[in-house]
Amino acid sequence: MLLHTRAPVSPVSRLLLALVLLVAGLAGVVAGAGPARADGCYTWSRTLSQGATGADVTQLQIRVAGYPGYGAVLDIDGSYGPATAAAVKRFQTAYGLAADGVAGPATFSKIYALQDDDCTPVHFTYAELNNCNTTWAGGAVSAATAKSNALRTMWKLEALRHALGDQSIRVTSGFRSTACNAAVGGASTSRHLYGDAADLGAGPHTLCRLAQQARNHGFNGILGPGYPDHSDHAHVDHRPSRFWSASSCGI
Repeated sequence: MLLHTRAPVSPVSRLLLALVLLVAGLAGVVAGAGPARADGCYTWSRTLSQGATGADVTQLQIRVAGYPGYGAVLDIDGSYGPATAAAVKRFQTAYGLAADGVAGPATFSKIYALQDDDCTPVHFTYAELNNCNTTWAGGAVSAATAKSNALRTMWKLEALRHALGDQSIRVTSGFRSTACNAAVGGASTSRHLYGDAADLGAGPHTLCRLAQQARNHGFNGILGPGYPDHSDHAHVDHRPSRFWSASSCGI
């Protein structure tokens, strides 16, 4: 009978085998890893800088629109010009990144960390911006436009929240259908009908503090205490031209 014997394995061979298995295991982990957190709704595939155009620039602009500078509004036009570069720099500075105005992996990683898989920022939801209706229909614009406007509002509110120390901001009213707007006594021309407005209640911050800080975060319309019927909330919106009124707050 032929007996097969196994040669003894040396300690060095055992070590090499263990290393091979460890490397293989790590490779399997990397290969099986999912995408970066919350890039499920959109993933950037290139570095963006001045001169770039396209849908990926538009998606970036939506997320940095809360950093246009005092009294300014960033156009969401898919064109990476000086204003977008400046907004990216402010965003990068706000989160401790190298502020070069170029949107690359570090900037996108921070955005992924700040959003959920439906592209809303982590501290705000569509439900908060539509707490008076069951759908996005029935306003002054199409349902799709109203929802898109609300998303842009949320990213500006996320910037406002971060600037105020990452303390909560309470949204008391967002999009309104015509019927809902009438039921709450809203003006017939209310920006709430467009989905681009939000009323903010007092909480960690006073209404005046909210109204004052909002001037840095891309809102054309800001109303607060001192403006008729705004003693219990601060209002922000995206109206076409600038209108700020909160006389009790010094603005």
